[in-house]
Amino acid sequence: VEYMILNKEPYAPTAPESETLNREYGVFTTLTEGGALRGCIGYTSPTKPLYMTVRDTATLAALRDPRFAPVTATELPRLAYEISVLSPLRRVTDVEQIKVGRDGLMMKNGNSEGLLLPQVAVEQSWDRETFLDQTCAKAGMDQSCWEDENTDIFSFTAVVFNEKSRE
Repeated sequence: VEYMILNKEPYAPTAPESETLNREYGVFTTLTEGGALRGCIGYTSPTKPLYMTVRDTATLAALRDPRFAPVTATELPRLAYEISVLSPLRRVTDVEQIKVGRDGLMMKNGNSEGLLLPQVAVEQSWDRETFLDQTCAKAGMDQSCWEDENTDIFSFTAVVFNEKSRE
């Protein structure tokens, strides 16, 4: 992120020797400033090696999240980064199987789609039903969309890495 903001061009890392960093995973990067959301962008499906996907999602979260103005150079020292590496999506056939704190959720119905990471429900102290309702709301659908037979519900887990702000 810092490289892109300061140099106005994408960072081109060399491939690491790590087998894990060269595997393809879905990833979400969340940026916060003083505990407040500053940007969050990700991919649910693996498309590139992990090290490149992290680079891309971090850059997009900083510069292209439509909810926020692009991050500026003066903000960089105040940012905290959270990287969520996703497991493959699994279709949910019984909502009772969803475990708050373990599972993230994605709802899809027609062109509407929304996703909440596993840590969001814990941070908000939501129970399972509230988590389902809020994932529907994130998708721009009625909060009870998860009860609609036309809504596809997917769950996933995430390995989460945090870097606190440098300030």
